[in-house]
Amino acid sequence: DKAGRKLLLAVSALIMCISSAVFGVYFKIWQADINNSSLHKIDSLMFANSVSEAKSVPTWLPLICLVVFIAGFALGCGPIPWLVMSEIFPVRVRGIASGACVLANWSAAFLVTKEFHDLVENITQYGTFWLFSSFCFMNLLFTIFFVPETKGRTLEEIEAHFKATASGQPD
Repeated sequence: DKAGRKLLLAVSALIMCISSAVFGVYFKIWQADINNSSLHKIDSLMFANSVSEAKSVPTWLPLICLVVFIAGFALGCGPIPWLVMSEIFPVRVRGIASGACVLANWSAAFLVTKEFHDLVENITQYGTFWLFSSFCFMNLLFTIFFVPETKGRTLEEIEAHFKATASGQPD
């Protein structure tokens, strides 16, 4: 918490963006390597073993990308939104607003899980991870430009910030 919530969110989004983009690059190279070989003519049951045939692609890269993504998520985008959410909503609406945020979060998680296979089928594996990377980049921009820093501020100061912002007065 010494670094500040906004900084942790931004660093987390950047780490997730880069790891997803590299994951996409891995799949782009892997798919190009597979398509340039004779493996695309082999039965689909044999295709699952084709990763070992793609010698020019480092097979450890997806594992590293996954670990880095999870670490980045755990650094900020996993826990900090729940903390900031409890700080930015006024007490009178905190219960309803928190419930709406939880519903939105789990609905988005459901959609990502449900649509992942369809995305892979329609825009390829690398396109799917590049799409995820672009959403992480939009998260980074949103964090930089719209998320207030709440570190070291009382709930009353945070509420005053939003009242001043809503009325058009500087904080």
